[in-house]
Amino acid sequence: MITIAIANQKGGVGKTTSAINIATALAATGKRVLLIDLDPQGNASTGLGISHAQRDKSSYDVLIGNATLADAVVATEVPGLDIVPATVDLSGAEVELVDFDARTHRLDTALNNAAITWDVTLIDCPPSLGLLTINAMIASDALFVPLQCEFFALEGLSQLLTTVERIRARFNPGLSILGVALTMYDRRNRLTDQVSADVRAVLGRVVFDTVIPRNVRLSEAPSHGMPALIYDHRCSGSQAYIALAREMIARLPGLAGGTAAAA
Repeated sequence: MITIAIANQKGGVGKTTSAINIATALAATGKRVLLIDLDPQGNASTGLGISHAQRDKSSYDVLIGNATLADAVVATEVPGLDIVPATVDLSGAEVELVDFDARTHRLDTALNNAAITWDVTLIDCPPSLGLLTINAMIASDALFVPLQCEFFALEGLSQLLTTVERIRARFNPGLSILGVALTMYDRRNRLTDQVSADVRAVLGRVVFDTVIPRNVRLSEAPSHGMPALIYDHRCSGSQAYIALAREMIARLPGLAGGTAAAA
């Protein structure tokens, strides 16, 4: 099983949209995919049509030890895609976990003890570099970073990469950077092109070739409780995520045609 944390401490960069649609695209290739919603807002759960009544057990329960991963898993309407949903209880988890032994390894332990295995596990992290995100990075083989095409795009990225290096040094030396994906790309905007050029100049091959455009259908899909790939698979946003998933597979060791991760 390959585990990928989807993280960026800045909100509004398309992190959850990426998590939902990449998970759907990977499932469409025949992979068994698990998405763990680790964001207290629970947007990934809502975006996959998981009602609050279906969230009897959640990622919060898994972290504090009230449930196993198998207890919390909910099958989605997307064939081959399961989710561990999130509830608002997760907002207090960071405070509660302080009193736990191995508080940074709770998710890693749950995944290692899972009675069910998947080909790929994606973790939708909260927009912060707190204990929840650290749990996700320690449990993961690779990190996927959505990066909005805006003026301050690179400003927060250095902090994230510093955190990755600390995680590598202390807890998880195998954590790699799978790649950085440029999101909310607007070709009509000169600033977008400039940001894209700057990011590629700094990060080089770590940046995926595929960019995710600003697209109304991507924004509409969550309100219908479904990924954009199902809501409108022909729209530019869906086609971009399909292309991005192909690039990810090419970089993932252990999957068909996979090679070593980017960094």
